[in-house]
Amino acid sequence: MTRKILVVEDEAPIREMLCFVLEEKGFATQEAEDYNQALELIKEPYPELILLDWMLPGGSGIQLIKHLKQDELTRQIPVIMLTARAEEEDKIKGLDVGADDYITKPFSPKELTSRLKAVLRRVAPTSVEDVIEVQGLRLDPLSHRVSTDSQQLEMGPTEFKLLHFFMTHPERVYSREQLLNNVWGTNVFVEDRTVDVHIRRLRKAISAGGHDQLIQTVRGAGYRFSVRL
Repeated sequence: MTRKILVVEDEAPIREMLCFVLEEKGFATQEAEDYNQALELIKEPYPELILLDWMLPGGSGIQLIKHLKQDELTRQIPVIMLTARAEEEDKIKGLDVGADDYITKPFSPKELTSRLKAVLRRVAPTSVEDVIEVQGLRLDPLSHRVSTDSQQLEMGPTEFKLLHFFMTHPERVYSREQLLNNVWGTNVFVEDRTVDVHIRRLRKAISAGGHDQLIQTVRGAGYRFSVRL
């Protein structure tokens, strides 16, 4: 699945350069030239990461980050600030409000993509082929097996895909629509409530050892895979 990056920058030449560099690296991009347009674009399916200028028409990048952090569905979206403000005090302010990285202008495309990939690795560090283990629950993508201790767990292909997505994207709330887009695909027409059915089946399948508690319902928002109760 192509990862979508939202580029929020009011200077068109810089915005176009950023999108060109990202698309060359295989990312999909969206562009916003001001604060309000950025807000309109931060909706399902949400961007995987936001590149954000500090100074924007209609509001500041700092204000936008604060807005994102107030919403359960957007607070986990990683943000990299791109700005000409190179003072240490400004960097501290940007990081303190929730930015994941802070890059000062001018910067090289190589540095940008390297730091962008580093942030994405921190958010979802697991390769799609790596064996994942969380509190004794073990998922092997290559052999398509799920086990706990020495016990093999049985589940359908959709539950397996759902569990794999959850385990590679922990501690983040996903709405039903986001789960449909990421697990079923954007071209499949399935009702939102179908997600609830498969969540129940998945919880039942991994209930051995209390692992069903790892899949948490966040009222009014969706579901989260978390080791924290």
